[in-house]
Amino acid sequence: MRTALIIGGTRNLGPGIAAALLEAGFRVTVLHRGLTKSAALPDSVERLLCDRSDAGALAGALGSRAFDIVIDTTLYNGADGEAVGRIFAGRAGRYIMLSTGQVYLVRVGLTRPFTERDYPGPAIPEPSSKFDLDNWSYGIHKRAAEDALVDAAAFPVTVRRLPMVNSELDHFHRIRNYLARLRDGGPIFIPDGPHLPLRHVYGGDVVRAILRAIEAGIDGRFNVGQDETVTIDDFLSRLATLAATRLEIVRRPAQLLWERGLMPACSHFSEPWMSSLDNTLGKAALGLTYIPLDSYLPRLVRDSDANPSTPHGYERRQAELELRC
Repeated sequence: MRTALIIGGTRNLGPGIAAALLEAGFRVTVLHRGLTKSAALPDSVERLLCDRSDAGALAGALGSRAFDIVIDTTLYNGADGEAVGRIFAGRAGRYIMLSTGQVYLVRVGLTRPFTERDYPGPAIPEPSSKFDLDNWSYGIHKRAAEDALVDAAAFPVTVRRLPMVNSELDHFHRIRNYLARLRDGGPIFIPDGPHLPLRHVYGGDVVRAILRAIEAGIDGRFNVGQDETVTIDDFLSRLATLAATRLEIVRRPAQLLWERGLMPACSHFSEPWMSSLDNTLGKAALGLTYIPLDSYLPRLVRDSDANPSTPHGYERRQAELELRC
């Protein structure tokens, strides 16, 4: 039986990846810190507990295990990338890293949608604001993680760069926050001014892209992302139709929404650090196809209805409504 290790794997994409691997006939192990509830993982999944950023702890937790496939959902910096190259030498048949479209957002002079050939080149200077600095640092460190892994690995590596992922297990509750606001009858507050176009991806498609990378056995770095690009207004209109609610959009100054602690929860898809990825190369090389937005969005609405909860961020709703006038 083929073996697979998922590093991370307890939230968002992880349970879906584990289920797909089990269905494909793999024996699955998940390595995580033990900080996140992992009840969504099947009982047949082996669990290893450690902080993967501690190289000694990672090596100790793995023991003598070797894996045909390693899927790394939490590789965030160059030091961890180098450690992976050492620790998994001779014990990983293929290594699949989940990266991010923010590796392009920190590059100088790029236009959307970003292609894989846009990756090489200089980075933008370190920004001054904390919000921008956090996002810039994330992109810079993910670039370092990619490069260190590829340089250090003596095994095949596939990197999948993701935009914002919309999934049933999204722990940021982005679509659930919009739905909660639509269903309370009040407006959706978004920053005024221009918005970035939305070109996200469905979580189920990311899982299928990972399985396809395993089947195809092709090395390299590939973008993942849906075909459609839509505006924030168009997206909210589609969501309101599915929720059978009236849509009212109220625009307020972005600085005001941030200063009052209302962003990003009041409109996650108004964030200024969202990538838009050209998926042409990945589709051609790996034979990928993507579920249309109008097909996967109803799934997310049905899941929200079937598993109701108050999303994190909605507790500030009354403060939003005070901005109506």
